[in-house]
Amino acid sequence: MPAMEHSARSNGRAGGELRPAEDLFARPLRQLRVSVTDRCNFRCTYCMPKAMFGARHRFLPRSDILSFEEIERLTRIVAGLGVEKVRLTGGEPTLRRDLPSLVAKLARIPGLREINLTTNGSRLTELARPLKDAGLNRVTVSLDSLDDRVFRAMNDVDFPVDRVLGGIEAAKRAGFANVKVNTVVKRGQNDDGILDIARKFRGTGVVVRFIEFMDVGASNGWRMRDVVTADEILSRIDSVLPLEPLDDQYRGEVAERWRYRDGVGEVGIIASVTRPFCGDCTRLRLSADGRLFTCLFGVVSHDVRALLRSGVPDADVEKRVRAIWGGRGDRYSERSRGAGTEKRKAEMSYIGG
Repeated sequence: MPAMEHSARSNGRAGGELRPAEDLFARPLRQLRVSVTDRCNFRCTYCMPKAMFGARHRFLPRSDILSFEEIERLTRIVAGLGVEKVRLTGGEPTLRRDLPSLVAKLARIPGLREINLTTNGSRLTELARPLKDAGLNRVTVSLDSLDDRVFRAMNDVDFPVDRVLGGIEAAKRAGFANVKVNTVVKRGQNDDGILDIARKFRGTGVVVRFIEFMDVGASNGWRMRDVVTADEILSRIDSVLPLEPLDDQYRGEVAERWRYRDGVGEVGIIASVTRPFCGDCTRLRLSADGRLFTCLFGVVSHDVRALLRSGVPDADVEKRVRAIWGGRGDRYSERSRGAGTEKRKAEMSYIGG
């Protein structure tokens, strides 16, 4: 029986009422991050360095990657467990052929309030309008420097910064009202450009979120001395462009929000290293080959691709996902707890960030 025909029999409802999923710490399931591909056209040094992802690296074969129909089916099921937001990631998600058609499928799912995309911006000039027309709500663009020399060095494929800036403008022209920019800050590499990026987007409606360099995976050579802390980032901005804190907009928001005191826009800080936010994490992650991770720093994953392809009804898939979330006790980024630091973690490019 096709998923569309029997999805109403599950969707986490008993007697027509939604039964949200909660984990061991009573954290609800609210967001699903979907990696639609493990491939990327950049080789950013903190994510997919060439030493690990060079010419000999074997990416997932097409047969292993979830189809759009499988992603739609699983998303419809988790929407019945409380998921309200979906974020499409990668790898680089815009490399997935016909991505707007997936967005259109997800946009029809009852209960979803937002469908968002995180991208390196390399293909936004051509895809921003089709993605908006398909039903995409928000776009976040990774942009680590405005200095073309630094930017080319960090993406390590000699991609020019102007083309990413052009993609951001294309997203604005397409009608996206909430374009965001993510900037990973690494000491000695791009931290001298923090103020340049803040100034560039201040007052434009584009919100910049500065991200502490994180120890995701085992390939990015993470060292604590390379981390420019949230406090330092804020101090550098505040000393020139005074800031004041803003309240969270919803439970589980990862970015601390700060407003310019003169009212001309805001910035965000994602401080997973120095101020972890595990206590309110509401995110489940789906890899391109159909494995669920309950933590960004995941070690253990759960295969749902085999279940989706086994012919079982939605109710069985729902039961499995509810059990996975219900047994979730991850609090890795609260590193003082010593959770899993000695184990090999999933790479950022695989788990989808």
